Formats: sequence, C-alpha cells, structure tokens
Amino acid sequence: MKVSTQRLPESQVVLEIEVDPEQMERSLDKAYRKLVQRVNVPGFRKGKTPRDMLERHVGRGRLVEEALDSLIPEAYNKAIDDQDIDAIGQPSIELLKDEPLAFKATVPIRPTVDLGEYKKVRAERESVIVDEADVDTALEEMRRRYALHEPVDRPVQSGDIVRADVRVVIEGNEIYKDDDAEFRLREGATILLPGFAEGLIGVEKGAAKEISVTTPPGEQPLSGKQGIATTVVKDVKAERLPELNDDFAREVGEGFAGLDALRERFRSDIRERLEAQAEDSYRDKAVGALVERAKAIEFPPVLIEREIERLIKDQARSVGQDIDQYLATIKRTPEQLREELLPAATERVRRSLALTRLAEDEGITVDAAEVSDEIDRIVGSAGQQADQMRRLFSTEEAQTAIERSLLTRKTMDRLIEFAGADGTQKSARKKPTKKTAAASAQMKEES
Repeated sequence: MKVSTQRLPESQVVLEIEVDPEQMERSLDKAYRKLVQRVNVPGFRKGKTPRDMLERHVGRGRLVEEALDSLIPEAYNKAIDDQDIDAIGQPSIELLKDEPLAFKATVPIRPTVDLGEYKKVRAERESVIVDEADVDTALEEMRRRYALHEPVDRPVQSGDIVRADVRVVIEGNEIYKDDDAEFRLREGATILLPGFAEGLIGVEKGAAKEISVTTPPGEQPLSGKQGIATTVVKDVKAERLPELNDDFAREVGEGFAGLDALRERFRSDIRERLEAQAEDSYRDKAVGALVERAKAIEFPPVLIEREIERLIKDQARSVGQDIDQYLATIKRTPEQLREELLPAATERVRRSLALTRLAEDEGITVDAAEVSDEIDRIVGSAGQQADQMRRLFSTEEAQTAIERSLLTRKTMDRLIEFAGADGTQKSARKKPTKKTAAASAQMKEES
C-alpha cells in the first residue's frame, strides 16, 4: 500500500492512499464469500455459486462496492497508524479509483496551540461604584410591594390598577379578548399594544372607549398594523405608597433599625451584584487577552461544527423543546441558525483550546479527592434534596462534569494570577459564578 501525506491549514492532513492489486483481490474474494451467502442465483444452491457466475449475476460493480465497504476503512486505519496521524474525528473520503482502490482522506488532527508568553497577559479590572439612584429605585420598588390598592371614584390616572373588559381587533381579526383583564398603568410602560395604556388615561369607570393601537413591527402577517382596542372600565384602584421613613424600614423584610440601615442593605446588595458582574467581566477579558496574545491557535473545522451542534441543543433544551420544535419556534432553518452561531462557536472553541493549553502548560490537574470534596460541598447545601443530589453525582458522567468544572475554575484562577497590572493580582472569587461554571463545558474532548 502506498501512502502520501500533505499538511493542510486548520489542522488537517490529506492522505492519498493506493491499495496494492493483491490486497484489492483479497478484499474482492472476501466480498464474494459474503455475497454468495446472501444472493440466490438460479441453478445453484445458496453459498455454492462460483465467483464468476455470481459476478455475472449481480454485476462486477456490486462485488467491488461490497469490497470497498470494508477495504476503505481498513486501508485508512492502517495508513493513519503507519503515518502516526493523531486524528480527532472522522475523515472525508474522495474516491479516486475503485480497481485497484485509490482514495484521498482529509483528516482532522489535534489542534496546534502556542500561547506564547502567556504570563504577560493583562486585563483591567473595572471599578465598582454604587449609584445612589439605583438605591432609590430599589427603595421605591420596596414601597410598591407594600402599597395599598384603594378603590377610587374618578377617571383613570397613571399609576392606577384598572380592571376592564378588553377586545382587540386588527384588520378584522380578533387577536385578544378578556372580560376581566387587570392592568397596572406605569408611566412609559407598554400594555398589550403600543397606544393602549395611554388611551386608558382619563376613562371613566363604566364607560366604554375605542383606543387606536398598533402591532409591533415584525414578520407576522399582522405586524405593524393598526387596529382598535374596545374597552369598558369596570374598576379603578389607586396605589397608596407608604411613607419612606424609619417606621417603614422597621416593618419591612427582616426589620431594620431605621431608614439608613435599609438604604445600606440595598447599597450593599447592589455593590455585591456589581462586583460579581465586574469579576465576570474581568475574567472574560482575561481569557480574551490570553487568546489575543497566543502565537497560534489552529484547529480543524470539525470542532466548530461540534460546538454549533452543542449550542443548538443547549438552546432547544433551555426552552424544553427538541431541535425541530425549536427551529419552528424561532422560524429559522438549520442553515440559518448555524450561520448565526458560527462566530460565537468559533470564539468558544478558541477560548476552550487556549484554557486547555494553559492547564497543560501550568500542570493544572484535578484529583479524585477534589472531586469528592466538591460533591460533598454541593450536596451539603442541597437540604432535603441531599440524597437525590448524591445519587445524581454517583455516575461517572456527573463526576467527569464536576472534574471539568474544577479544572476550568483552577485554570481561570491561575490566569487571573497573571492578569493583574503587576502580574501578582489575585482573584477575590471564592466560588464560581454561573458564567465561570458554564465555561467548564468548554474544556471538552479537544484536550
């Protein structure tokens, strides 16, 4: 067997394989022995038909096709072993000649990743400043949760809670009907359709009114169309907000010493949320900087295809649908969705490969004890579901997922050690955020 190799960009190798006539003949003889047991030839018992008679009966092409079904993978596997090709996926085959066999195999091979001077990676951490306006907004939302709703005998005003009969017709099509709908009118908020909430202002209790509305733009037949919302107001309630003072602070939630203490709690909660967001952003920028500084990140297209398939499955699963249902819901063809996801999938593969190589270069590993400790930590916080959670983590697949998650976390922590302005900044993160935990899915079989 003759084999020639050619290295292609994007971590691929082309093997051109020519099979010796003797090997071809042996495969044809094997194919004959298989076919003769399955094919009935008039005048001969099954399994006893001579080869020349079988060939005349089924045709030479059928015999060759049967031979190639086993000869191509046999020749391919021998070629990659002989040439020491590190294949990570199935090849694409191009048949050049069938007798004797000659074909090309384009093989995806292990990616090439050179991170360069990765310890010089730097990322800037955003400062966190709590805007007092956000604290005021949080306090206002708290007041609304404790508000009283009192019936009033006056026309509808902004801020009221309105109960009404509503029927919406767009170009002769009834698209909404509710004989006891309830709406909370917030300034600037859209209810049902643009124009409806504004049209309710000033309507008397018991009065009917036709309100001009417009459907949002889009691809649906009735998108961007005007229509009429017919409404009869049945009840109007005004929202009475409690005074924002020390008494209010002492009555809400777990009880606070006064309004200043309540404000400080909201300020602290907002700061904690902003710090978590800043940490996620910082880590994201650090990985981006690692990828940007890398000398080479080369990988075969099959990795992007796998990542796109994974993203599509994840999106469908997140809404409780299979892929066909999901595509129908979002009105996309598989080709359209794949094209939309291509940039994100490509970036995810690049980042995954960079993190995987960093773990290898830094000798970062996860042992069985660490996996066990992490499972104990998760189960310990599961409360009444602890036994169920432990059973879930008893499978090899679940433990492998935990191991990948820990490996990603430790790798990210090591990266953050390099990413500070002076190269010594440590991460304040004690446990992974949702984004960091999700990144563990990127430490995949490419490593």
